[in-house]
Amino acid sequence: MSETLRAIAAFALPFEWASHGFMLNALAAILILSPLLGALSTLVVSNRLAYFSDAIGHSALTGVALGAVLGLADASWAVVAFSLLLALVIVGLRRRGRSGAETVIGIISSTAVALGIVVLSRGGGFARYSAYLVGDILSVAPADLGRALALAAAVWVLWALFFNKLLLASVNEGLARSRGLATAALEYGLALAIAAVVALSIRWTGILVVNALLALPGATARNLARGTRSYHAIAVLASTLSSLAGLVLSYYLDTATGATMVLVGALLYAASGFFRRR
Repeated sequence: MSETLRAIAAFALPFEWASHGFMLNALAAILILSPLLGALSTLVVSNRLAYFSDAIGHSALTGVALGAVLGLADASWAVVAFSLLLALVIVGLRRRGRSGAETVIGIISSTAVALGIVVLSRGGGFARYSAYLVGDILSVAPADLGRALALAAAVWVLWALFFNKLLLASVNEGLARSRGLATAALEYGLALAIAAVVALSIRWTGILVVNALLALPGATARNLARGTRSYHAIAVLASTLSSLAGLVLSYYLDTATGATMVLVGALLYAASGFFRRR
C-alpha cells in the first residue's frame, strides 16, 4: 500500500489494528470480496448449492497438489483452473446422470480430496500445505488485491446482465425454459462464478471454512428479508459486517481470521432466527 493511501487510512481509521500494513491489505480484500460473497450467497441458498460450493472448496486441495506437481511457485492459478474444471464436470454429470446432485457432488468431492491428500502427502510433505486448510488473509499482497478486484468486477458485470434470468431459473426452471432461457448455460455460468470466487478466497479464508462464508449470509438474509431487494441487501450487509468484525476480533484475540469471520456470521444467523420467530 502506498504511503499516501496509508496516511489516508491512518486518518480515517485511528485504531491500533489499522496501523499495520498487513491489516489494511486484509481490510481491502474484505471490502472487495465480502459483498461479492454475500450476493452469490443468495443464489447458493436459493438454488441449494451449499453442498456444491463446499465440494469446490474441499477439492481445491487437489488444485494445490496439481500446482506442486507442475512446480508452480504460486499454486493459486492451479487451484482456480482445477476448481473451474471441477465445476463443469459436476454440473455436466448432474444434468446428464441418473444419480441425484448430492450423490454426484459427494463422489467427485471425496475422490478429488483423496487425490490431493495422496499427492501432497508423498514423502511426508503435507505439513507445507496445511496453511490452505485454515487460510491466512493477513498474507494478502497488493498483487492479490489486483486479481481480486478484477474477478469481482467481472462477476458484478455478469451479475448485472444475467441476474433476472438466474433468479427465474432458480425459482422455476421449467418456466424459464418456456420463456426461451438457456437454463443449462445459466447453470454452468453460475457454477463457474462460484468456483472462481471460492478458489480465489481459499488461500485467505481456508478450505475448512470457505463454504460457510457463502452459505451464512444468504441464510441470515432469508430469515429477515421481505422481498428480493431486501434479501440481497441484507446478505451483502451480513457478509461484510461478519468479515469486518471477524478481522478486528482475530487481531485482538490472536485467532485464525477466516474461522473468526465464520463464528461472527454464525452469531448473526442465530440472531436472525430469533428475530424471525419474534
